[in-house]
Amino acid sequence: MTTYLPCRQIFSLVINSTFVIRASSFKIKRMNHDEAHRHLSVSDKRLAQLISRSQRYNIEPNLNVRPFDALAESIAYQQLSGKAAATIWKRVRAIFPKRKFLAPKLVLETPDERLRAAGLSRSKVAALKDLAAKTIEGTVPTGRALAKMTDDEIIERLIQVRGIGRWTAEMLLLFDLGRPDVWPVHDYGVRKGFARIFGKRKLPTPKQMDKHGRKFAPYRSALAWYCWRALDDAEKKLKS
Repeated sequence: MTTYLPCRQIFSLVINSTFVIRASSFKIKRMNHDEAHRHLSVSDKRLAQLISRSQRYNIEPNLNVRPFDALAESIAYQQLSGKAAATIWKRVRAIFPKRKFLAPKLVLETPDERLRAAGLSRSKVAALKDLAAKTIEGTVPTGRALAKMTDDEIIERLIQVRGIGRWTAEMLLLFDLGRPDVWPVHDYGVRKGFARIFGKRKLPTPKQMDKHGRKFAPYRSALAWYCWRALDDAEKKLKS
């Protein structure tokens, strides 16, 4: 069965089905999952029914997230199938053997031709190097700094990087940082799933999604998750 999630997140969740949470000296905005599910369920009975038969939303903040690594991987995965992107990303990581994490300085020093040989397009090489430069100069915050910033502050900083748009920043907020109220109104899967859950004949516009989603705050990350699950649910019914 197809799992409707952004490709990088599919592989991340398969490899790390439960995020490891470690003690930290700074506060992390965690979701109360039980309260989130209660809130969504009482908001609409159709949503409650979907929740009862779907894979449960249980994403937690990844305290070990490194924004440079996560965003670099997102760039590699853009506009590619999960399998193809994973192969290319593996080749990129092989350029820097014996390194658990990518070093922005080393990425900047790597010849474009070598990154291209790994399978990255010219535009992705340019985006990766801009990400590295902006990480070094501080435009891209550290993981520790992200924990102290609001969602909008993070998005504002990240979209300054070439090749990083609002959607990519929202996926970092939702899957890596575990922020509780991310509502990616431009995501096609979320829009299609929302229409399926609530019986909309036409695909809602981002503006309509923003309006309809307000009553589900402050737990719209979970709502987005179940919009994706609605597509899985529809596919399962077609095969049964």
